[in-house]
Amino acid sequence: MSYKDLSIDKKYTNKNILCKEYVDYIKSKRQQYFSFTMGKDTIANIITYIRNADMNKKGMVQLPFTNITEKTVKILLREGFVENIRKHRENDKYFLVLTLRYRRNRKESYKSFLNLKRISTPGLRIYYNYQQIPRILGGLGIVILSTSRGIMTDREARLEKIGGEVLCYIW
Repeated sequence: MSYKDLSIDKKYTNKNILCKEYVDYIKSKRQQYFSFTMGKDTIANIITYIRNADMNKKGMVQLPFTNITEKTVKILLREGFVENIRKHRENDKYFLVLTLRYRRNRKESYKSFLNLKRISTPGLRIYYNYQQIPRILGGLGIVILSTSRGIMTDREARLEKIGGEVLCYIW
């Protein structure tokens, strides 16, 4: 499908056509090609999906499945930032469905406590040895690292005395 295929078709140029029908037509054309397109920076896309769902107070997030996504999300589950993870298959594509954790508040119905920040980018990689790894909020937050032994948290990297690329901060 090319860019020209998404342009307005002749049958939809009539002024008598309903707007809803035209919008449904465009959604059906775009849906097959533009849903869950991940760029080259998968960690940034994971963070963006979770942050957007959190800001819109969605309880669940659907992420495209990759090995990096799976390992990062398992760390979030183990550290208590995510309530549940489910692997879902749809049209021969696998997705991870996350259930975000919210806390009850008296003033607001639900309040999130999940903050994420991307550190190392494809344009500027940030590496630390195990002694230089920062502590987020005095140890309340975590740093996710990509090491020679896989993706792990800052605590695990300090225990094993290995450094690596700092992927993100979560607090």
